[in-house]
Amino acid sequence: GFSVEIYEKNERAGGRMGVVEFDGFQFDLGPTILMMPQMYRDVFEFCGKNPDDYFQMVQLDPIYKVYFADGSVHEATSELTRLISELERISEKDAQGYLRYLGDIYERYLLAKDHFIGRGFRTWSDLLNPTTLSAGLKLKTFNNAYAMISEYVESEKLRELLSFQTLYIGVSPYNGPSIYTIIPMVELVYGVWFIKGGMRGYVRALERLFTELGGVIHLNAPVEKIVIDGRKATGLMVQGQFQPADIVLSTADFPYAMKQLLPSDFRQGRYRPSQVEKYEYACSCFMQYIALDSRDFPGLNVHNLAFAEDFSGNIADIFDGRFPKDPSVYVYAPALLDESLAPQGQLGLYVLTPVPNLKDGPAIDWKDEAAIATYRAKAYEKIRRMLPLQDFERHIIREKVYTPLDFEMDFNAFFGATFGLRPTLMQSNSFRPQPKAMRYDNLYFAGSSNHPGAGVPIVLMSAQIAAQEVLRDQVP
Repeated sequence: GFSVEIYEKNERAGGRMGVVEFDGFQFDLGPTILMMPQMYRDVFEFCGKNPDDYFQMVQLDPIYKVYFADGSVHEATSELTRLISELERISEKDAQGYLRYLGDIYERYLLAKDHFIGRGFRTWSDLLNPTTLSAGLKLKTFNNAYAMISEYVESEKLRELLSFQTLYIGVSPYNGPSIYTIIPMVELVYGVWFIKGGMRGYVRALERLFTELGGVIHLNAPVEKIVIDGRKATGLMVQGQFQPADIVLSTADFPYAMKQLLPSDFRQGRYRPSQVEKYEYACSCFMQYIALDSRDFPGLNVHNLAFAEDFSGNIADIFDGRFPKDPSVYVYAPALLDESLAPQGQLGLYVLTPVPNLKDGPAIDWKDEAAIATYRAKAYEKIRRMLPLQDFERHIIREKVYTPLDFEMDFNAFFGATFGLRPTLMQSNSFRPQPKAMRYDNLYFAGSSNHPGAGVPIVLMSAQIAAQEVLRDQVP
C-alpha cells in the first residue's frame, strides 16, 4: 500500500461538499442531489468494506416537484407507471417520444461509460483508434441537449423538464453537448437518493474509511506550491514548510492549480497557466440558507424547482453575464426526511439560484449589500408565488447567503465557477484536463475541472481514474 497524507485548506475536509451550520440547523453547502448510488459505494467495496456500515442511503420518490409559471406542477418519479401517467397528462404522443428517448440515450450512456467517462486519455492513441472513434460517432454529440430532446418530444414543458439538468454541471441546455441528456435518464434508471445526515454524512464516511486505512488528514493546511524538480514533483510547500512526497495528486480546482501552484511553463495538452483566463467556465450559484421556525408546509417536497416563465431567457441571462430578471430557483428541504438537520418542528431551506461566474458576469457586484438584498428578494418572490411556501417569510429566524466570491475565496474555485471548467464539446472527454500530468512522472489530478467532469459521482470517477493512473505508473 501507500502512505497517504491529505493537506486540506479549510477546517473541514470535503471541499464544496461541505456544511453550513448555525442555531442547530445543518445545511449541505453545495451538492444535494444524489444520483448513481453505486459510485458512492464503490470506494468502500474496493477497500473490502461494507458501505452500509459507514452511511445509510434511502431512495426518494417522488424525485422532485417542478412548478411552472402557469401554476401547473410536475411530480418527477422513477416509478414507471406513475411516470407514464404524469407524461400522458402532458401528451400521449410525447409519452411515446419519451420512451424512445429513454432507450436511445441509455444505449449512448453505455457507450460513453465504457469508452469515455470511465477511462483516461493519456495519449492521442487512446482517442484516435477505430473502436473509440466509432463509439464517439455513435454518441451523436454535435447538437445541444435541448435540440436533442426536441427530436423526441413536442411539449415545451417536457423539453424543459428533460434538459434543465445540464445546469447540474453548470452548462446551458442550449449549448451543452447532447450527451448530457443522460442525466434525466440516470435519475429514472438509477433513482435519486438521500444520505442520512445530508451529503456531509458521506464526507464523514470517507474520512472515517481513510483514517481507518492509515491515512492522515492535515486541516487548515493550505498548499502554497507544488514543488517541481526536472520531470518530478518532489513535494509541497505548506505554510512555508516543505513536505516531501514521492507522488503528488492535486484535487485543487485545476485552473487554480495551474495558475497558483505549478510552474509558469506547465503544460497539460492545450491547457497552460498563461491561457487560464481564456477558457470557458461553468455558471455559479447564489445560495441562501434559510432557517424557519415551522415545518408545517403541506405539499412541499424534499427537492423542489420553480421554473422561470421565460426559461430560455433565464438561461441566456445566466450565460450572458446578467443576474436573471426572472430566475429559476431550486429549494431543498432535507429536514422533511431527516429531522436531525433542524431543531424539532423547524425547517431549513437551501435555496439555489444559478447565476453567472465572475468572468462572465463582471458587472454583478457581489460585495454590494443592496444588490444582494435585491437578489434575495427575487428568490423570495419566486418561492412565495410558486411553491407551497406562501407565508414562509414570517417564519424566517435567520439566513446566510453564499456568493460566487465565497466559492472563489473558500474553495479556490476559479472565477467562482461552482462546477469548474464548462463541459463544452472542446472541454470534454479527451479535450478536458486529464488525470496524469504529461511532463511529470509522478503528478496527477482529480476534480470537477478534470476528466470526466463535474457532479459528485463523476468526480468520484475522476478520483478513481487518477488512482488507476497512479497504480499503472507506480506499481511494478
